[in-house]
Order: sequence, then C-alpha cells, then structure tokens
Amino acid sequence: MKKINVGIVGLGRMGLTHAENIVERIPEAVLVAVCSFVDEELQMAKTKLGVEKAYTSFENMLLDAEIDAVVIASPSGLHGEHIRLAMKKGLHVFCEKPIGVEVEDIERTIEVVEGYPKQIFHLGFMRRYDKSYQYAKQKVDNGEIGDLTLIRCYGIDPASELGNFVQFATNSKSGGLFADMAIHDIDLVRWFSGKEVKRVWAIGKNTAYPELDDLGDLETGASMMQLEDNTMALLVAGRNATHGYHVETELIGTKGMLRIAQEPEKNHVSIFNNQGVVRPTSQHFSERFKEAFFREMKEFILCIQDGKQPGVTVYDGLESTVIANACQESVDTGKMVEISK
Repeated sequence: MKKINVGIVGLGRMGLTHAENIVERIPEAVLVAVCSFVDEELQMAKTKLGVEKAYTSFENMLLDAEIDAVVIASPSGLHGEHIRLAMKKGLHVFCEKPIGVEVEDIERTIEVVEGYPKQIFHLGFMRRYDKSYQYAKQKVDNGEIGDLTLIRCYGIDPASELGNFVQFATNSKSGGLFADMAIHDIDLVRWFSGKEVKRVWAIGKNTAYPELDDLGDLETGASMMQLEDNTMALLVAGRNATHGYHVETELIGTKGMLRIAQEPEKNHVSIFNNQGVVRPTSQHFSERFKEAFFREMKEFILCIQDGKQPGVTVYDGLESTVIANACQESVDTGKMVEISK
C-alpha cells in the first residue's frame, strides 16, 4: 500500500512530538516537508529528522505536489485558516486541539470540511487513545459502575513551565485556560457521558503571575457543569503543579466509581531515602501521553489508507470549544452561563 507523504506546520513541543512519531514509529508514512517561522526549528528538522523540504510559508508548503496530508500544530488562532486552506488543496488534515478559538470561525471550518467528505479530518484529542482511558470507557459503556452521576477532572501542567507560558501568552493568543487546556477534560466529559453540557459556572485566580489578568488568561481555573441529563462534572485546570504533570479523572456511578491516574506515576519504582518513600511522577504531557500521541497519529495515517473517517470529528471540536468559551464567559461575568442548542 502506498505510503502517505506528510507535511507538518509548527515544530514546537507538540509539532515535534508528531514529527518524531511519523519519522521513527509509523512506517506507513513519510515526513517530506516542514513549515515553521523559526529558523532554528527548520534547521533541527533537517539535522534531527532528515527532512530536506523546509518552508516558512504554509501556503507555499501546500503547493508541494508530493504532500498527501498535513499535520497542523501551529498556534491555536491559526488552526481554522490552516485547516480550510489544506482541505481546499485536496489534502487530508490532522489538527491539534483546539479546532479554533472563535465559534464563527469553527463553523466556517466545518462547512469546508463537510464539502470534502472523501478527505480525512482528524482532531487531536489524544486522551481518547490512551489505553487507561479506553479501558475506563469500556467499563462505563458496559454499565459496570451503573449510571454516571458525577465526573471529576484535574488537568494541571508543571509549575516549571508557567514562566514559558506567560511569555507565550504575551506574544500569542492561547484561547484561554479552558480552551487551551481544559478542553481535553471537556472532551472527556462528553465522551464518557455521551451527553452535552447545558450550563456552566466557572471561576479562576492568578497568583504566581498576576500579569495574566491583563492578558485575559488564567493560571488556575475551575468549572462546575450540568449535563443535559443532570449528570454533574467538576473540572480543575491549572499551570502550577510543583510535582510534575498532573492529569486525573474520576467517574462516579450508581454502582461504583473508578479513577484514572489517581497519582501521576512515572513508573512502578518506589524510592526509599531520608525523605521517606518517594514515587517519581510524569513531568510533561509528552511523557504521560507518549503512546496516546503515537496511536492517534497512527490511526490518522491508517484512516487515509483505508478511506474511513476517525472517531474524533470536527463536531467534537465545535462542541468542546462552545463549552470552553462558556466557561471563560462565566469567569469574566461571574455568572452561570446557559449553553443554548
């Protein structure tokens, strides 16, 4: 079967993760071109990844006739434009979350994606490809914890990265804490429950970096949600976990409960020393979800070869962004926000 030639835009941490997976672990695909506005990233692609074609313009990369598919890992505010340009060039598209930061822009993107049903579109909600989350989803779907009553999610980045984020947020639009980070947990709420959110109430606080107030962003935020069947969801998102990268999910049902990654363990090692018993923890998302990132990219390539659409759709991107934006509106107004359908 023909190998899929891939071009990627954006070679930051997320883009590099996808690029390395394509080069090192997915024999069905070939990374033939990269695009970045950063000269050092383009040089790295040549020396580390062995990619000769390097572009500083996404539009110019799309003119490369060798490319079958693109991976979009550019800043969030560019995702919609990049998706539309690539789809109109007849290319398959994998896009990192979020699909966009403005609902109107996402709706324009959906219209374009719907116009090219034979092209594959895949949105990067990688937690759906984590084996632990898939195992938990199977348990929930099989009714082993009964009817869901409450879902609790923690998603907190390491404090060591907070300073870098503040610098990024000063120069680029992240979309806000809920659209940039908590959107993964929002997707999990919809995925596990199979229901939509009907109202949210959210709050937030900036302490370590109060300048985030002026940037309209948060270092810590929380949201309470009510789903259409009255199931409850509690989300905590942040950027200041001193122990590492902390992602945890709890599902409570009428017959039991389950927890995923109650402790963000790096491995099965326990260290016994003068500090007591210490368990190493994951320090970054690319470490915790290394296999999930690989498995979602593998599925994207196989979907192209098999001519079938993946389970994560453009509509998942829209609904999650609507909810994330409602959370931000609640923070800004101090009021509960109803999500209209």
